[in-house]
Amino acid sequence: MNHVFPRNPKSLPPIAMRGEGVYLYDSTGKQYLDGSGGAAVSCLGHGDADVTSAIKAQLDKLAFAHTGFLSSEPAESLADRLVAHAPAGIDRVYFVSGGSEAIEAAMKLARQYMIEIGQPERTKFIARKQSYHGNTLGALGTGGNMWRRAPFDAVMVSASHIEPCYAYRLREDGESEADYGLRAANALEAELLRLGPENVIGFLAEPVVGATLGAVPAAPGYFTRIREICDHYGILLILDEVMCGMGRTGRLFACEADGVSPDIVTIAKGLGGGYQPIGAMLCQGKIYDAIREGSGFFQHGHTYIGHPVACAAADAVLKKLTEGGMVARAARMGARLEAALRNAFGQHPHIGDIRGRGMFQGLEIVKDRESKDPFAPGLNVAARLKKAAFANGLICYPMSGTIDGQRGDHILLAPPFIITDAQIDELVGKLATSLAEVL
Repeated sequence: MNHVFPRNPKSLPPIAMRGEGVYLYDSTGKQYLDGSGGAAVSCLGHGDADVTSAIKAQLDKLAFAHTGFLSSEPAESLADRLVAHAPAGIDRVYFVSGGSEAIEAAMKLARQYMIEIGQPERTKFIARKQSYHGNTLGALGTGGNMWRRAPFDAVMVSASHIEPCYAYRLREDGESEADYGLRAANALEAELLRLGPENVIGFLAEPVVGATLGAVPAAPGYFTRIREICDHYGILLILDEVMCGMGRTGRLFACEADGVSPDIVTIAKGLGGGYQPIGAMLCQGKIYDAIREGSGFFQHGHTYIGHPVACAAADAVLKKLTEGGMVARAARMGARLEAALRNAFGQHPHIGDIRGRGMFQGLEIVKDRESKDPFAPGLNVAARLKKAAFANGLICYPMSGTIDGQRGDHILLAPPFIITDAQIDELVGKLATSLAEVL
């Protein structure tokens, strides 16, 4: 008898029994190559001895202390390590238990900051279509994943949404990447003027769009112009690096590649590497100072924020990412993965685009390469591909609705940074087999 409420009550999943490196094993002993790191979580793979040792050591000292009364050594150490490697001006870290919580904390801090500096009329957020920022109501209402939003629209406060920076489909013929990036960014200014810039709190975006679009980086110059617009109109730039951050793109913070520093940035997933539930919201010193010198209290909080064991695990993960060289390895092996994907699928009749950065790669599936026409939604290509790959011993992350929430399919790949050349070949081979079976 099963009493777990699964994600899909009509299809019960196998029972995971153990993990080793890039592989997971179910109760029948079947082996799966974790080609998506779960959901871009398992950056160090499964069974990392250093991280599990850090967790055990912390449990022997202190399992829990409520942050309403006490801080902890792991939280202080992790915050120091994050700030030491963070974008310029980032000075404070607020720990949470996951990505959606990090976005909620960011939105609430941004709103309170505007109140603290005497601009309470600012109540609106702007985000992008085909984005994803989490599943809690605030995060969902800000995101642009229409399929996930639809059942809950009636009870959400929604952001307004501009077009994504999606060169594969939105760049015009003859338009350079730089010109397209500028045009896409200027959509933010147009939306600000429509809403009244004095009414807007901030702009929220993923530096590399994850689950909804499939590893889409911004065009050159896009975020430089976005930063200029935010500064000109006094709105906050909030970057969501929950999926693309913590080394996933070959940089510890994905925004490093775009040469911008946000006012607020959110991280999760790879921060804990799957070893403990943890996320964080990081902010510029000016925002923290406005709270400290104003009301003196951030009107937010959850029971498990700054959990000592979660922070100890994340501190061990972050140390391996930075001092241990795993971010550099993600960049190196990411180039190897991209080359293997292009070699296998660069001329595939049903792969229209291969994109991404580092160990964060996406393939857009099309009915026809020349026209870029997608398969009909009723064919359920992504769902069938996920099932076929799983049967072939590969966990990957296919999604539908790539173009507009209804049409289009893509595959997201985000394997552990420890993957080897031979395992990349295994991943690509199993993916090719699965694509052939489905398409």
